[in-house]
Amino acid sequence: MNIMRKVAVFGDSILKGIQVDPDTKKYCVKNCIDFEKIENKHLVSIDNFSMFGCTINKGNIMLERRLQKKYFDIVVLEYGGNDCDFNWKEIAERPYDEHIPNTPLKAFIETYKNMIKSLKEKYIEPIITTLPPLEPQRFFDWFCKDLNKDNILKWLGTVNTIYRFQEQYSRAIEYIARETNTLLVDIRGAFLKYFRIDELLCEDGTHPNSNGQRVITDAFLGYSKEKLNELIQLTI
Repeated sequence: MNIMRKVAVFGDSILKGIQVDPDTKKYCVKNCIDFEKIENKHLVSIDNFSMFGCTINKGNIMLERRLQKKYFDIVVLEYGGNDCDFNWKEIAERPYDEHIPNTPLKAFIETYKNMIKSLKEKYIEPIITTLPPLEPQRFFDWFCKDLNKDNILKWLGTVNTIYRFQEQYSRAIEYIARETNTLLVDIRGAFLKYFRIDELLCEDGTHPNSNGQRVITDAFLGYSKEKLNELIQLTI
Protein backbone atom coordinates (compact mmCIF):
# COMPACT_ATOMS: atom_id res chain seq x y z
CA MET A 1 0.00 0.00 0.00
CA ASN A 2 1.42 3.37 -1.05
CA ILE A 3 1.42 6.13 1.55
CA MET A 4 1.03 9.70 0.33
CA ARG A 5 3.71 11.88 1.91
CA LYS A 6 2.96 15.47 2.88
CA VAL A 7 5.15 18.19 1.32
CA ALA A 8 5.08 21.90 2.18
CA VAL A 9 6.60 24.58 -0.03
CA PHE A 10 7.77 27.83 1.58
CA GLY A 11 9.24 30.48 -0.68
CA ASP A 12 8.74 33.80 -2.37
CA SER A 13 7.09 34.90 -5.61
CA ILE A 14 9.14 32.47 -7.73
CA LEU A 15 7.35 29.36 -6.46
CA LYS A 16 4.17 31.34 -5.84
CA GLY A 17 4.00 31.68 -9.63
CA ILE A 18 4.01 35.48 -9.90
CA GLN A 19 4.39 36.87 -13.43
CA VAL A 20 4.20 40.28 -15.08
CA ASP A 21 1.03 40.63 -17.13
CA PRO A 22 2.28 41.78 -20.56
CA ASP A 23 -0.85 43.91 -21.11
CA THR A 24 -1.36 45.62 -17.77
CA LYS A 25 2.35 45.58 -16.77
CA LYS A 26 1.23 44.52 -13.30
CA TYR A 27 2.06 41.46 -11.22
CA CYS A 28 -0.40 38.59 -11.23
CA VAL A 29 -0.50 34.95 -10.16
CA LYS A 30 -0.04 32.73 -13.18
CA ASN A 31 1.56 29.57 -11.91
CA CYS A 32 2.58 27.10 -14.61
CA ILE A 33 4.80 25.12 -12.24
CA ASP A 34 3.15 21.72 -12.51
CA PHE A 35 2.83 20.75 -8.87
CA GLU A 36 0.01 18.38 -9.79
CA LYS A 37 2.30 16.41 -12.09
CA ILE A 38 4.88 16.11 -9.31
CA GLU A 39 2.17 15.01 -6.88
CA ASN A 40 0.82 12.33 -9.21
CA LYS A 41 4.22 10.99 -10.19
CA HIS A 42 5.63 10.67 -6.70
CA LEU A 43 2.50 10.12 -4.60
CA VAL A 44 2.95 13.26 -2.56
CA SER A 45 0.52 15.93 -1.41
CA ILE A 46 1.89 19.46 -1.82
CA ASP A 47 0.78 22.58 0.06
CA ASN A 48 2.31 25.75 -1.38
CA PHE A 49 2.70 28.53 1.19
CA SER A 50 4.99 30.71 -0.94
CA MET A 51 4.29 34.44 -0.67
CA PHE A 52 5.04 37.43 -2.86
CA GLY A 53 7.86 39.58 -1.44
CA CYS A 54 8.80 37.10 1.26
CA THR A 55 12.28 37.23 2.78
CA ILE A 56 13.88 34.42 4.76
CA ASN A 57 13.04 36.12 8.07
CA LYS A 58 9.36 36.33 7.20
CA GLY A 59 9.49 32.80 5.85
CA ASN A 60 10.98 31.51 9.08
CA ILE A 61 8.07 32.97 11.05
CA MET A 62 5.54 31.50 8.62
CA LEU A 63 7.19 28.10 8.79
CA GLU A 64 7.09 27.93 12.57
CA ARG A 65 3.43 28.98 12.65
CA ARG A 66 2.42 26.40 10.06
CA LEU A 67 4.29 23.58 11.78
CA GLN A 68 2.36 24.31 14.98
CA LYS A 69 -0.83 23.44 13.08
CA LYS A 70 0.24 20.61 10.77
CA TYR A 71 3.06 18.11 10.34
CA PHE A 72 4.86 17.64 7.01
CA ASP A 73 7.27 14.91 5.95
CA ILE A 74 9.23 17.18 3.61
CA VAL A 75 9.61 20.98 3.46
CA VAL A 76 10.91 22.78 0.37
CA LEU A 77 12.54 26.17 1.05
CA GLU A 78 13.16 28.76 -1.68
CA TYR A 79 14.51 32.10 -0.47
CA GLY A 80 17.10 34.68 -1.43
CA GLY A 81 15.59 36.70 -4.27
CA ASN A 82 14.07 39.34 -1.98
CA ASP A 83 16.81 38.99 0.60
CA CYS A 84 19.50 40.15 -1.83
CA ASP A 85 17.44 43.10 -3.08
CA PHE A 86 18.05 46.74 -2.12
CA ASN A 87 16.01 49.85 -1.44
CA TRP A 88 16.62 51.41 -4.85
CA LYS A 89 14.87 54.66 -3.94
CA GLU A 90 17.34 55.25 -1.11
CA ILE A 91 20.24 54.43 -3.40
CA ALA A 92 18.95 56.89 -6.02
CA GLU A 93 18.72 59.62 -3.40
CA ARG A 94 22.06 58.89 -1.69
CA PRO A 95 24.39 57.17 -4.17
CA TYR A 96 27.53 57.80 -2.14
CA ASP A 97 26.22 56.23 1.07
CA GLU A 98 26.63 52.64 2.13
CA HIS A 99 23.57 50.51 1.42
CA ILE A 100 22.85 47.00 2.63
CA PRO A 101 20.44 44.43 1.17
CA ASN A 102 17.15 43.44 2.80
CA THR A 103 18.92 40.55 4.50
CA PRO A 104 22.72 40.81 4.75
CA LEU A 105 24.46 37.70 3.43
CA LYS A 106 25.85 36.57 6.80
CA ALA A 107 22.42 36.82 8.44
CA PHE A 108 20.83 35.06 5.44
CA ILE A 109 23.18 32.09 5.79
CA GLU A 110 22.76 31.88 9.56
CA THR A 111 18.95 32.02 9.39
CA TYR A 112 18.81 29.43 6.60
CA LYS A 113 21.02 27.05 8.59
CA ASN A 114 18.88 27.50 11.69
CA MET A 115 15.69 26.74 9.71
CA ILE A 116 17.24 23.57 8.35
CA LYS A 117 18.46 22.52 11.81
CA SER A 118 15.02 23.11 13.29
CA LEU A 119 13.33 21.01 10.58
CA LYS A 120 15.73 18.12 11.02
CA GLU A 121 15.22 18.18 14.79
CA LYS A 122 11.50 17.71 14.08
CA TYR A 123 12.33 14.76 11.77
CA ILE A 124 11.22 16.77 8.73
CA GLU A 125 13.42 16.49 5.65
CA PRO A 126 14.32 19.91 4.15
CA ILE A 127 14.97 20.52 0.47
CA ILE A 128 16.37 23.90 -0.62
CA THR A 129 16.67 25.48 -4.07
CA THR A 130 19.06 27.79 -5.84
CA LEU A 131 17.80 31.02 -7.41
CA PRO A 132 16.87 31.36 -11.08
CA PRO A 133 19.21 33.87 -12.76
CA LEU A 134 17.98 37.38 -13.47
CA GLU A 135 18.49 39.59 -16.51
CA PRO A 136 20.18 42.71 -15.07
CA GLN A 137 19.26 45.29 -17.72
CA ARG A 138 15.57 44.39 -17.57
CA PHE A 139 15.73 44.38 -13.78
CA PHE A 140 17.36 47.82 -13.74
CA ASP A 141 14.87 49.29 -16.23
CA TRP A 142 11.89 47.88 -14.33
CA PHE A 143 12.73 48.58 -10.70
CA CYS A 144 14.52 51.88 -11.29
CA LYS A 145 12.31 53.31 -14.05
CA ASP A 146 10.94 56.20 -11.95
CA LEU A 147 14.19 56.85 -10.10
CA ASN A 148 17.42 58.70 -10.82
CA LYS A 149 19.17 56.01 -12.87
CA ASP A 150 22.39 57.99 -13.17
CA ASN A 151 22.73 58.09 -9.39
CA ILE A 152 21.99 54.38 -9.10
CA LEU A 153 24.68 53.63 -11.67
CA LYS A 154 27.13 55.76 -9.68
CA TRP A 155 26.57 53.33 -6.82
CA LEU A 156 26.39 50.14 -8.90
CA GLY A 157 29.16 50.90 -11.35
CA THR A 158 27.45 48.69 -13.94
CA VAL A 159 24.06 46.99 -14.19
CA ASN A 160 25.86 43.62 -14.23
CA THR A 161 26.58 44.16 -10.54
CA ILE A 162 22.91 43.30 -9.94
CA TYR A 163 23.43 39.87 -11.51
CA ARG A 164 26.65 39.21 -9.61
CA PHE A 165 25.19 40.17 -6.26
CA GLN A 166 22.16 37.93 -6.73
CA GLU A 167 24.45 35.13 -7.86
CA GLN A 168 26.37 35.49 -4.59
CA TYR A 169 23.23 34.55 -2.66
CA SER A 170 22.53 31.59 -4.94
CA ARG A 171 26.09 30.36 -4.42
CA ALA A 172 25.58 30.80 -0.68
CA ILE A 173 22.60 28.44 -0.91
CA GLU A 174 24.84 25.83 -2.53
CA TYR A 175 27.28 26.31 0.35
CA ILE A 176 24.46 25.92 2.90
CA ALA A 177 23.38 22.66 1.26
CA ARG A 178 26.91 21.26 1.50
CA GLU A 179 27.52 22.45 5.06
CA THR A 180 24.23 21.08 6.39
CA ASN A 181 24.08 17.97 4.19
CA THR A 182 20.75 19.16 2.82
CA LEU A 183 19.16 18.12 -0.46
CA LEU A 184 19.37 20.79 -3.18
CA VAL A 185 17.30 21.42 -6.31
CA ASP A 186 19.46 23.43 -8.71
CA ILE A 187 16.91 25.71 -10.38
CA ARG A 188 19.67 28.09 -11.46
CA GLY A 189 21.56 25.31 -13.21
CA ALA A 190 18.41 24.30 -15.09
CA PHE A 191 18.00 27.87 -16.41
CA LEU A 192 21.67 28.23 -17.35
CA LYS A 193 21.39 25.30 -19.74
CA TYR A 194 19.38 27.58 -22.05
CA PHE A 195 21.13 29.86 -24.54
CA ARG A 196 18.52 32.64 -24.28
CA ILE A 197 17.70 33.00 -20.59
CA ASP A 198 15.88 36.26 -21.35
CA GLU A 199 13.19 34.21 -23.11
CA LEU A 200 12.42 32.49 -19.79
CA LEU A 201 11.90 35.69 -17.79
CA CYS A 202 9.19 38.34 -17.56
CA GLU A 203 9.67 41.99 -18.46
CA ASP A 204 10.99 42.77 -14.98
CA GLY A 205 13.98 40.51 -15.61
CA THR A 206 13.54 38.44 -12.46
CA HIS A 207 10.24 36.55 -12.42
CA PRO A 208 10.11 33.46 -14.65
CA ASN A 209 7.43 33.54 -17.33
CA SER A 210 5.36 30.47 -18.23
CA ASN A 211 8.29 28.93 -20.12
CA GLY A 212 10.58 29.64 -17.19
CA GLN A 213 8.10 28.08 -14.79
CA ARG A 214 8.14 24.93 -16.91
CA VAL A 215 11.92 24.87 -16.50
CA ILE A 216 11.36 24.95 -12.74
CA THR A 217 8.99 22.00 -13.08
CA ASP A 218 11.63 20.09 -15.03
CA ALA A 219 14.23 20.92 -12.38
CA PHE A 220 12.07 19.34 -9.70
CA LEU A 221 11.12 16.36 -11.85
CA GLY A 222 14.70 15.78 -13.01
CA TYR A 223 15.90 15.98 -9.44
CA SER A 224 13.10 13.73 -8.32
CA LYS A 225 14.05 10.95 -10.69
CA GLU A 226 17.32 10.53 -8.83
CA LYS A 227 16.54 11.61 -5.29
CA LEU A 228 12.91 12.19 -4.35
CA ASN A 229 11.69 8.60 -4.60
CA GLU A 230 14.56 7.54 -2.35
CA LEU A 231 13.75 10.33 0.07
CA ILE A 232 10.08 9.42 0.17
CA GLN A 233 11.00 5.85 1.03
CA LEU A 234 13.23 7.05 3.85
CA THR A 235 10.41 9.06 5.40
CA ILE A 236 7.95 6.15 5.44
